Amino acid sequence: MADLVAAPDIAIPESELEERFVLSSGPGGQNVNKVASAVELRFAAMRSPSLPDDVKVRLRFLAGRRLSKGGVLILRGNRFRDQQRNRDDVRARLADLITRAAVVPKRRKPTKPTRASKQKRLEQKKAHGRLKAMRRKQSEE
Repeated sequence: MADLVAAPDIAIPESELEERFVLSSGPGGQNVNKVASAVELRFAAMRSPSLPDDVKVRLRFLAGRRLSKGGVLILRGNRFRDQQRNRDDVRARLADLITRAAVVPKRRKPTKPTRASKQKRLEQKKAHGRLKAMRRKQSEE
C-alpha cells in the first residue's frame, strides 16, 4: 500500500505502521470464530519522524487512552465483517486523528466587558432586587 496521507504536508510511510489481524468480537455469525477480521493498527506516533513536534503534542491530547505509555497509538477496528473494510476504517480514523492534531488552534484574545454591558448588568440586578423586595411581607409599624 502507499503512504497514509493525513494532512496536506503530513504523510506517514507504510513502514511506520504495524497491523495485526485478530479474531473479532463483532458481527459475523459462526465466521467470527474462524477468520481474523479485526485489525489492530499500531503507530509509534511519539517517535515518528513524519510528525512535527507540535502535532505530536496535540495528538497526545486527542488520542487519550489510545496512546500507550511508550508513545504508541493503538487503534482497533472490528465494525465490519471483512478484514479489508476494517483495515480501511482504521486507517481513515488514524488519518482523521492526525488531521485534527495538525490544526493549530486559534489563540484567544482576552476582552473586557464594555461600559454599556456593565451598566446593563447593574440595571438588571437592581430591577431583580426591586422585584424581590415587592414580594416580601410588609411589616406593620
